[in-house]
Amino acid sequence: MRGLKFALIAAFAFLFLGLVPKSTSHVQAQIVVGIGAAPGCPYGYYGYAPYNCAPYGYYGPEWFNGGIFLGAGPWHHGPAFYGHVNRAFDPRFGYHGGFPGRGPYREPADHFHNFHATHYSDARGSYHTEAEHGRFVHR
Repeated sequence: MRGLKFALIAAFAFLFLGLVPKSTSHVQAQIVVGIGAAPGCPYGYYGYAPYNCAPYGYYGPEWFNGGIFLGAGPWHHGPAFYGHVNRAFDPRFGYHGGFPGRGPYREPADHFHNFHATHYSDARGSYHTEAEHGRFVHR
């Protein structure tokens, strides 16, 4: 009798567990990263974190339109863009000079006439040389 009770309890347990719908929880997660406003730098900012102000001479004149910096890094929302830069003013490549403070654009006294490009750069801070320039897709 004891064995029959055990078998009936087991059968009802299996039956009950088989009939109860299995609840699968679907968890939705969303991560929002706010980057805030672009840094206000007189001669633009580097296209890589921490987006420090770049000194005069890093970006060429094509990076500016009417005194407005076209943007780099996460704030560049236009089409693919490649412009001239002077990598000698990039701290990733040994630049140890001064950096301008944050503030509005100041037209260089020489109107970029003394600018000397060493590389092309896209808005994300990736470099390539003049010789490599033709191998990249421009949109």
